[in-house]
Amino acid sequence: MTKKVLVTGSAGFIGFHLVKALLENGFDVVGIDSLNDYYDPELKLARLENLNDFVKEQSLSAFYYFEKVDISDDESLKKVFQDNAFNIVINLAAQAGVRYSIENPKAYINSNIVGFANILECCRHAKIENLIYASSSSVYGMNAKQPFNELDRTDFPVSVYAATKKANELLAHSYSHLFGFSCVGLRFFTVYGPFGRPDMAYYSFTAAIDEGRSINIFNDGKMLRDFTYIDDIVEGIVNLLDYRPSRLPNVFSHAESSSQVFNIGNNSPVSLDRFVNAIEKSLGKKAVKNFLPMQPGDVPATYADIDSLSAVSGFRPKTSIEDGIERFVSWYKDNKTKIKGK
Repeated sequence: MTKKVLVTGSAGFIGFHLVKALLENGFDVVGIDSLNDYYDPELKLARLENLNDFVKEQSLSAFYYFEKVDISDDESLKKVFQDNAFNIVINLAAQAGVRYSIENPKAYINSNIVGFANILECCRHAKIENLIYASSSSVYGMNAKQPFNELDRTDFPVSVYAATKKANELLAHSYSHLFGFSCVGLRFFTVYGPFGRPDMAYYSFTAAIDEGRSINIFNDGKMLRDFTYIDDIVEGIVNLLDYRPSRLPNVFSHAESSSQVFNIGNNSPVSLDRFVNAIEKSLGKKAVKNFLPMQPGDVPATYADIDSLSAVSGFRPKTSIEDGIERFVSWYKDNKTKIKGK
């Protein structure tokens, strides 16, 4: 029997690419998104249009439906669950962005905590098989030990965004313990690629360098990021659809729970210099750089230990920063006049 999957945040960057992959793999998919204006909604609408064209062109047998729904709206979300019998829920809907969480923390509480609690309640009553949800590498805060491992402490978030993601992990563990359904959290490490978020550095840097504007290099360029290409991320998620954590006590507690958290990253951090060089090479233009101190909420390095995820799913990223940036820049050149993205 074909399984039906709910993807929240389906007009977002990861959600858009994931829906395509799920449909190609024969899953029926319902996508929901609030289409908010955190960044230009035209980009989200362009993703939805591209997805609709993809469905028509591929003549897929799988079912696809999109509805505008905000997960913080409890009644609207309940109706989506009442109208569908979901086997799997993938929650990617969230208020993203570290720096914006300093300016507008309430948006993060509403979406990332209230909205996620609504998801958990709906999953509980609908008796879904598995919930996969987005966490973030930001939960590691300023941890000095590298690479980050899932057993490292995550008690000291340095942004409201990170605190909300840690709260998601705690809520998922408690719901799984109390109500018995499977929860898998994914700590994403700097995802990039075509149709990406314009607030991310790779997108804003590309636009600025292309137009001859200067770029801000924080912490004097002494930053490392575990950039992970979108195709690798999507493959990693799809490979987890049939995974169910064992309902066993963990190394810290006797409380049984079918909840587990994985790092999902490239396992190969890239310096800011190499990252900018890749953009310059792909554009054929040089960057004008403003060197600035590190910003509040930022961390100097991210580096994912992915051994746990690899052991259960075979996850191993394949895309180098040079290849990934080249693909993104090619997409950007083709679409920069259609999508403002700034």
